[in-house]
Amino acid sequence: MAASTPDTAPAAPARKRDRTHYLYIAVIVAVALGIAVGLIWPDAGVELKPLGTGFVNLIKMMISPIIFCTIVLGIGSVRKAAKVGAVGGIALGYFLVMSLVALTIGLVVGNILHPGDGLHITNAIKASGHDQVSADALPPVDFVLSIIPLTFVSAFTEGQVLQTLLIALLTGFALQAMGSTGRPILRGVEHIQRLVFRILAMVMWAAPIGAFGAIAAVVGSAGVDALKSLAVLMLGFYVTCVLFVFIVLGVMLRAVAGLNIFTLFKYLAREFLLILSTSSSESALPRLIAKMEHLGVSKPVVGITVPTGYSFNLDGTMIYMTMASLYIADALGTPMSIGEQIPLLLFLLLASKGAAGVSGAGLATLAGGLQSHKPALVDGVGLIVGIDRFMSEARALTNFAGNAVATVLIGTWTKEIDKARVQQVLAGELPFDETTLLDEGDQPHAEIPEQGGEKELAKA
Repeated sequence: MAASTPDTAPAAPARKRDRTHYLYIAVIVAVALGIAVGLIWPDAGVELKPLGTGFVNLIKMMISPIIFCTIVLGIGSVRKAAKVGAVGGIALGYFLVMSLVALTIGLVVGNILHPGDGLHITNAIKASGHDQVSADALPPVDFVLSIIPLTFVSAFTEGQVLQTLLIALLTGFALQAMGSTGRPILRGVEHIQRLVFRILAMVMWAAPIGAFGAIAAVVGSAGVDALKSLAVLMLGFYVTCVLFVFIVLGVMLRAVAGLNIFTLFKYLAREFLLILSTSSSESALPRLIAKMEHLGVSKPVVGITVPTGYSFNLDGTMIYMTMASLYIADALGTPMSIGEQIPLLLFLLLASKGAAGVSGAGLATLAGGLQSHKPALVDGVGLIVGIDRFMSEARALTNFAGNAVATVLIGTWTKEIDKARVQQVLAGELPFDETTLLDEGDQPHAEIPEQGGEKELAKA
């Protein structure tokens, strides 16, 4: 009779404990310390600005390879190229409509508040306004031509999101046409994506340092006194952004996808905190791509909607330019009639696309648009320079919220979203892997299909 033996079957590997919540607690503490330093030692706070700039640059460094890998893997696994074109067409149409809605809301609120009445500007303020006119903002034709990179690799070295998008689309369609011959290349791109996301996860541990430097510099340079006379504009702008996000976007998300916007934003809470601490929505772009795929939106939809939205779906910037234009006109004692406002704002709608990717695009686009359409108003841009960084917080948060909602909506309209998975993820049953930013789990990674599959959903 065989002797009984103890059960030696290996136990299932324990899931690694997620310690990244400590990272975001550290970010909150760093923001509080940054505000304190900026108020108590403003000069020292300003000197800390390179810390914030360096962190944001580290994130931007990863954007091009992440976009490239995401789009190539997404398109390469789709059977019909026409489906990708349909996603792009729906996305651009949606972006245009929402930009007009945002402009209209800003126009209505600006005409109700008239925050610029009674202000006076000095020659120094006028000069400051003209200094904000950026030569980087391009007219529409030049902007379209600028999307084409000089070489295949320069799209990655110059940091132009739309150039990377173009190269990734061409590569994805080429691999799709290659069929089984392109499978090894797709598998290689998949491994590169894992490497890039792992690097990004490492970079994120520098977030508290970046947040501390960025907030200290903002508070130290502007101070409290500089904000008092502009409090109405700031408050009005923040309230307008909140109304737009939770009423306009919230209603659309509920009506189209059946989701609660508060639940979606809870899922994206860490990204909102990152944007709030750095004043840059670009700092959360790679994480938004990863989280939308994890949520259950297909790779083609995520890969096309998110990068394109960061250039064309700038809801917060639209509201900002509307209210700031009316504020400046009132402050200069030359209020605009409705007949003057509408052409100017439609011009700014186009001008904002020409300034996509420009550093400080909100203020630069506003100044450049006013210079081209109504030069007399450029004198007043200097009035808002002092609070532009504080207003950029709301701009960035609103832009990010708009792109997150847009991704879900477009995924729903194109039937490229796993609704059952969405419910599981938002309920917390499938937590996002903060250590890799990918959904590898404990199971072997599925191979990329040769030709099959209408969509490549994020894996459970």
